[in-house]
Amino acid sequence: MSLELPALRAAVEARGAVVRILVVSVAGSVPRGAGTSMLVWETGEDGTIGGGELENQAVREAREMLAQPAPLPRLRPIPLGPALGQCCGGSVTLAWERFDAGTLPTALPHARPIAGTYGPRPSQEPAPGTPPFVRDGWLIETGPAPGSPVWVWGAGHVGRAIVSVLAPWPGVAVTWIDLGPDRFPDAVPPGVSPIPAAEPPALVRFAPQDADHLVLTRSHDLDLALCHALLGHGFASLGLIGSQTKLGRFRSRLAALGHSPAQISRIACPIGDPTLGKHPQAIAVGVAAALIRSAGTGEARERDAAG
Repeated sequence: MSLELPALRAAVEARGAVVRILVVSVAGSVPRGAGTSMLVWETGEDGTIGGGELENQAVREAREMLAQPAPLPRLRPIPLGPALGQCCGGSVTLAWERFDAGTLPTALPHARPIAGTYGPRPSQEPAPGTPPFVRDGWLIETGPAPGSPVWVWGAGHVGRAIVSVLAPWPGVAVTWIDLGPDRFPDAVPPGVSPIPAAEPPALVRFAPQDADHLVLTRSHDLDLALCHALLGHGFASLGLIGSQTKLGRFRSRLAALGHSPAQISRIACPIGDPTLGKHPQAIAVGVAAALIRSAGTGEARERDAAG
């Protein structure tokens, strides 16, 4: 979690002025971690720093700042129990900053004075994804760390559900492929890269070797062609929509195309968590949970991304 300049710029363009509330640091049990942020404007807000009375009071203070012509940024530690009566028991340090077209950051890492007295601008250049920190009166944030590549092949009901669930998660970078632009929804989620392609298997060679793939097209023949291409290319994981019956037929056909049983066994089918049901949104939740679980544990994802 870190400063996402495109989202901040879009909010300022749409709202004129916003206050960004940032969790700078945390201690003990807290609702959200360092780097979490939300945007507040006169009539609305986007994101969350964890809800509850902490967020309620932080949003109220943000709106007070919006009513002022040029408020100074604020930085304050807040003990959740003593100050707010919350049961978490930890503490957070929040920053409030007002942004408009004249004060938007222009580059990352972004360093700006946050205290009344401050020294020279720090020369340290933290790596992308580094949590925010304060040094010598300066608040420093980086850009987001690169997300793990996830390639979703197919923009039908299940593909749309999976992309809508995955897109807000900063841990992935989603590439979305289907046969033509008319296959995608009118509004593709921010951060998702849609690619219309008349011959999707031809794009496999451009996929990173560590990508997770979800094959969800409307055609079994196209699904097979994609599995064939991906088995020859390499991947972190490969999930195939369908049933055990479909997988059994694909095994025999892929074997005939020259793939070994060990290679073919890396295909996860069906995808998601069968106990959740077959509704597209249920499948999407299962797929996302598996990806988040593997990212959180740091385990190699050679087994599957979605099984």
